[in-house]
Amino acid sequence: MNTLVAEFRRLGLDPEDGEGFFRRAAAAPIHTLGPLGPAMAVAADFLNRRPNESAALFVHLFSPPDYTFPTPPASPAARLFALPPNDAVDRVSRLPDVLLGDIVSRLPVKDAARTAALSRRWRGVWRSAPLVLVDADLFPAISAVSSVLAAHPGPFRCLHLTSSYTVEFHGLLTSWLQLLANKGIQELVLVNRRWPLDFALPANFFGMATLTRLYLGLWKLPCSVGLPRKTCFPNLRELELCNVIMESRDLDFILDRSPVLEMLHIHGSLLKLRLRLVSQSLRQVALIVSFVEEIFVVDAPCVDQLIHSEVGTPGASCSRIKIGHAPKLRYLGFLNPRTHVLEFGNTIIKARTRVSPSTMVPSVIFLAMHVRFGVRNDLKMIPSFLRCFPNVEDLHIWVKPLTLLLAFICTIMY
Repeated sequence: MNTLVAEFRRLGLDPEDGEGFFRRAAAAPIHTLGPLGPAMAVAADFLNRRPNESAALFVHLFSPPDYTFPTPPASPAARLFALPPNDAVDRVSRLPDVLLGDIVSRLPVKDAARTAALSRRWRGVWRSAPLVLVDADLFPAISAVSSVLAAHPGPFRCLHLTSSYTVEFHGLLTSWLQLLANKGIQELVLVNRRWPLDFALPANFFGMATLTRLYLGLWKLPCSVGLPRKTCFPNLRELELCNVIMESRDLDFILDRSPVLEMLHIHGSLLKLRLRLVSQSLRQVALIVSFVEEIFVVDAPCVDQLIHSEVGTPGASCSRIKIGHAPKLRYLGFLNPRTHVLEFGNTIIKARTRVSPSTMVPSVIFLAMHVRFGVRNDLKMIPSFLRCFPNVEDLHIWVKPLTLLLAFICTIMY
């Protein structure tokens, strides 16, 4: 957060005036703000309705999203002792190459590379083991990252590039991504710690066909228009996008070309999305604090979880959730009568809508809802929503303030 504050001061902005920053930005001509224009408009609308939450919104939109980083295989606390206390025999070096490589991959990269100096037995272990690199272990020497990527022949098992604030970072990114593509990167965590926040990833991002797991934070997805149709992520199973600026067409491009994708998590999308799900492999979908115009589950026979939580939409607009073919859907949340329109086929669920087999999802056993118990229209929608999910076993209702829920329960009981 200190770097963010310093950047605001360099630009002549008051880091303590988060609300004023959003309001001034939203009042400026939208074309002068670039891709952040819509986000600023949504932020200003949010502040009009929740004037006391400007600081939380500011931190959420612009601070690095390091609270959800996947855990790397390598531990900064890991140490290698070939000779245990009171034992003069080097038993570790007698292990098979496969086990030695696994041991080395769990060390910080500097220590892993140094194992080559232990003995002739260890000389080639680091280079032959799949690379695990966490750039925080080399920080702030960004040139060391380039050296490691160039020196190791691959494959690259897991890379976390999350700690660089230097000017050179954006300039090196294209060559780094090319090396990752050439050397078989499998898991990548890539976070932009430098402004501008709308810095687009290089187009060769789409060339990493060996990826199995991808986490992006504070980037803009490159434009997919004109890319070859053969572009594909044939091995990608997990995709997590945190505070990423993206057009719906570019997200669709990735999803359509990820035939084995199982998990899709989107945190803090800064532009309104229309998400269309057609996948034979997708199992989990979560959209957290994201501006979503529509989620259309067209054909997703394996989807088990669909979570749409803490969603904001500008003005009085609503997010449409349209469920087509999702026979294995068991977990659904958080439906909100105020901000969600639920649709099955061509039927929009309203208060007192008569349900039919075509408007029911019998597979759902867990349902979570946001409800304002002081608003009559919200209450009228609860029975309609529940009738669509006749086999619910666990019903979770999130309400604020809690006293309204207690009053509602007391009214029912007495």
